[in-house]
Amino acid sequence: MNDKFFIDKTKEILKSYGLSPDKHPPKLSKEEAIKIINTLRELINYHDYRYYVLNQPVISDAEYDAIYKFLKSIEDNYPDLITPDSPTQRVSSDISSTFPQVKHLAPMLSLDNTYNEDDLRDFDRRIKELSGKEHIEYCVEPKYDGAGISLLYENDLFVRGATRGDGEVGEEITKNLKTIKTIPLRANFSKQGIRLLEIRGEVIINKDDFKKINEERMAENLPPYANPRNLAAGSIR
Repeated sequence: MNDKFFIDKTKEILKSYGLSPDKHPPKLSKEEAIKIINTLRELINYHDYRYYVLNQPVISDAEYDAIYKFLKSIEDNYPDLITPDSPTQRVSSDISSTFPQVKHLAPMLSLDNTYNEDDLRDFDRRIKELSGKEHIEYCVEPKYDGAGISLLYENDLFVRGATRGDGEVGEEITKNLKTIKTIPLRANFSKQGIRLLEIRGEVIINKDDFKKINEERMAENLPPYANPRNLAAGSIR
């Protein structure tokens, strides 16, 4: 099956079931769920590979979130249909065979997303239950959409940089990250009594720079990059 098949099938399912990330997916009968569930898994695995490994997505983030949410809702309604290899049972990974793999000192967890008020209220309810507090104060800030990285400092020296990977294991990209001048090669953490420290961050390309890069590429008759996030991810790998 080629790229066109996966793209067309994704569009077909989005339209047929009226899927949108800001709406709850339709509830299917078990018979209907059995017919569609493997197709959804194949589509999500394909789009994960395009996004995380090739850095060449062919659908929007909103479209991806919609089909993923559809699969998750089916599995929530029919837990006996969950399989160990379902995309919902793992964290998507950007690991390839090109770079050495390294284990993070602590897991690099990811943020969940939402497109509706009900999900936010449910999040607030769970936080209150877990904390035992009635009043919770939140600090909200924009999310940078780039490539997650881990920086390891030992005895004040930057000794290892890695991609997020699957959250547990990432790719070792120390030499590539050393080309980013905003990452210090030495930091005085030892003054605070810290000998070993792992820092998480995001490699980004701002929109003005992205626009300039694409203008230069098109002037040379080269295809423009799809988006800043994928260009940032590709630049460190």
